[in-house]
Amino acid sequence: MRRAVVDVGSNSVLLVVAELCEDGRWRAVYESSEVTGLGEGTKATGLLGEEGMARTLAALRSCFAMARELGSEPPIAAATMAARIARNADEFLRRAREQGTPVIVLSGEDEAELGFRAVADDPLFASEPRLSIVDPGGQSTEIVVAERGPEGHRPVYRRSFPVGTLGLRSGPIPSPAPPIPERLAAMEEVDRQFEAGGVPPAEGLCVVLGATGTNLITMRERMEVWQPERVHGAWLEYEEVSRWFERLCDLDDEGRAALPGLERGRERSIHLGALILERALFALRVARCRVSVRGWRHSLLERGLTD
Repeated sequence: MRRAVVDVGSNSVLLVVAELCEDGRWRAVYESSEVTGLGEGTKATGLLGEEGMARTLAALRSCFAMARELGSEPPIAAATMAARIARNADEFLRRAREQGTPVIVLSGEDEAELGFRAVADDPLFASEPRLSIVDPGGQSTEIVVAERGPEGHRPVYRRSFPVGTLGLRSGPIPSPAPPIPERLAAMEEVDRQFEAGGVPPAEGLCVVLGATGTNLITMRERMEVWQPERVHGAWLEYEEVSRWFERLCDLDDEGRAALPGLERGRERSIHLGALILERALFALRVARCRVSVRGWRHSLLERGLTD
């Protein structure tokens, strides 16, 4: 039995195809990622751009075709913040439906809950007494804090913040190689969001989901070929994330694109992801975090939306 989920994010489209094993767990047999920029400029204009929609629709067709080729059930495709805030999201959803790749839209609550479960259900982290989870995205960032009880981890804080890499790029930090004033303005914007949301200090393990954490590791290791077993569970120190932000901001898009280990298409946003992660760690008052290669798509595949 095989299932597939497509994560239609504000910046990228990710596919996971997994099969049910004899022990009742799902094992990924194929994963892919493509930067399509669906939500590029959306925070400023309130609209999904035509180019981003076209790239995303093409990626959806490829994902659905690959899932069929691998013998999966029809994929579940779900979109996140860009589709939640865009005034023309219905147009994108209609076009996706008409080409045979229907997409649902996750609420911020569902996105945060599924991201939390992707970590809490992971054997690597399941025994931790307290977990803080950070998921920086293109148009939103989710933070969840959970405590372990007799029946597993239970969230004690969960919030989706309207701050993401694409929103920062079209707002306070638009320059390819941003000068110091832009960096400070973006930092103030992110801190303001986290302070308003009352992010609580973390007392346990912090885990980061998504492309920011994984790409910082692959760049650090100069990893030209994706090796998830080396990335999953790797540590990132707060000071290291800060240094990455400064180094990446000193380069322009072309310079970042040339860095070994950076996923193609992330050059426009990776420095902003590093900023969001740095400020999230600061808000949580933690000195380091571990990286997970799992995401809400894995939890949706395993649990569905009604669990």
